Amino acid sequence: MEATGGHGPVVLVEGESDAVVVRALLARRGAAADVVPMGGVTNLAAHLDPLGGPAPHVLALVDAPEVRFAVGALRRHGVRAETLEELGWHGVLVCDRDLEDVLIRALGPDAVLDALAGMAELGAFESLAQMPHWRGRPVAEQLHRFAGSGSGRKSRLAARLADRLDPAALPDPLGPLVDAVLAMP
Repeated sequence: MEATGGHGPVVLVEGESDAVVVRALLARRGAAADVVPMGGVTNLAAHLDPLGGPAPHVLALVDAPEVRFAVGALRRHGVRAETLEELGWHGVLVCDRDLEDVLIRALGPDAVLDALAGMAELGAFESLAQMPHWRGRPVAEQLHRFAGSGSGRKSRLAARLADRLDPAALPDPLGPLVDAVLAMP
């Protein structure tokens, strides 16, 4: 990736399914940004390097269990940030668990099940839900597991769920991310 030199916003995301969601939400709000899947948060520092490190035009979306990598990436660039608030000051926005969890909680299990039905994936989900390890668990947990299984399912489901979000009432950290891009020159 080449440094943007302040020419436009860059949003670094962990993977392709995250990029699908962020691109869709930005497009719906008329915001333009270069959304870059990093291939995992462990690559954040390497993606910040050609951008000159953390900068006002650079945002990153990371999962809570991976915050330590974001903290390390910022330190590598001379920025000390320990709390979620401090990370936010430097453009790092954190999903409570991960983006799939944010989407499932924001929309509710029924909307996710409806999206799966529209993808002709409901039968496959019901099979997973009946497996001994998953039987009796909360539907949201089953959906979270199912979203990450199957080739390409995560991105396909992410696109469907992004389309169902109300652009005027996006959940954290998606709302603040979109607002930050919209506020950039």
